[in-house]
Amino acid sequence: MAAILEELAALGSEARIIVLRALHLGDLLCAVPALRALRQAVPAAKIELIGLPWSCHFVRRFSSYLDGFLEFPGFDGLPERAPDTAALSRLSESLAKNPPHLIIQMQGSGEMTNRFIGLLPAVKRGGFIPEGSSLRSDTFLEYPDGHEINRLLKLTSHLGASAQASAELEFPLFKSDMELLDCVLGRNRVHETPFVVIHPGSRSSVRWPAERFAALADSLSRQGLHVVLTGVPSESHEAAEVERNMRTTALNLCGLTSIGSLAALIQRARLVICNDTGISHLAAALKVPSVVLFSSSELGRWAPLNRYLHLALSGAPFLSAEQVLKRVQQKLNREARYAA
Repeated sequence: MAAILEELAALGSEARIIVLRALHLGDLLCAVPALRALRQAVPAAKIELIGLPWSCHFVRRFSSYLDGFLEFPGFDGLPERAPDTAALSRLSESLAKNPPHLIIQMQGSGEMTNRFIGLLPAVKRGGFIPEGSSLRSDTFLEYPDGHEINRLLKLTSHLGASAQASAELEFPLFKSDMELLDCVLGRNRVHETPFVVIHPGSRSSVRWPAERFAALADSLSRQGLHVVLTGVPSESHEAAEVERNMRTTALNLCGLTSIGSLAALIQRARLVICNDTGISHLAAALKVPSVVLFSSSELGRWAPLNRYLHLALSGAPFLSAEQVLKRVQQKLNREARYAA
């Protein structure tokens, strides 16, 4: 019996596939290899993403793999967004007019998300199922252990995509990203000198303390490296606290960059230092060296796969600024030798 993706590939442009991954930046970047494998398996199919409102920008950026965006209406038991029953009804009615051939759940073990996709019209459904689940078919895969990128690739392989698909991350940069960054920087030409990006915020409430980020930033500044602080608007308190504790000067761009202009900034940096959050996956996608501090999340699931280019430090709350500085310095020295 042919795998479902082989069947859909035979339909050409008639095939319609919807992927559920209503999560944040890092989670979507980790899904890019699976989306790429999906596109390679069904090159002519229409592939759409059900995501959080901001994800429409992600879909436009990754138009090579995604053809459309459907807004996630929220669902009981899923924390990403409050449920909107009217929006769920509208989504279901819209899909009923042209039911997708396959809805793929790429969001967790399926304990809650399979209930959500079960409410949506579709010819077939697939994705992850919890261990021991009674939901069995050729389109569902028991939730595997391991890194998030590899976990998602196991699912696409199970559905019929190549088992040798690349796990490399990517992030397309546009000319407009560079232009927007130039507007944000104004007369500040920090990118023309060696600089490091420090991202002290995180979606998790457990993170490396701001005063230690400040001490680390001061040490790097005294070595002749400019420090640029970044973050989303909701992380402005953390960035301001780092800046307030610093004895040297930093350029604070927290809340001033879009995802694209932040990526353009990172591409020019010597190094990114951050908590385990979306920017670590952005640095991995752009192949910019990073030091990622893990406080509460699983290092084996979320750390960058390229352990030569990226350094992941576990137990961050117990690491002093001096301990992290030593590892950062080793990282900078190794990158300098590599560049030479």
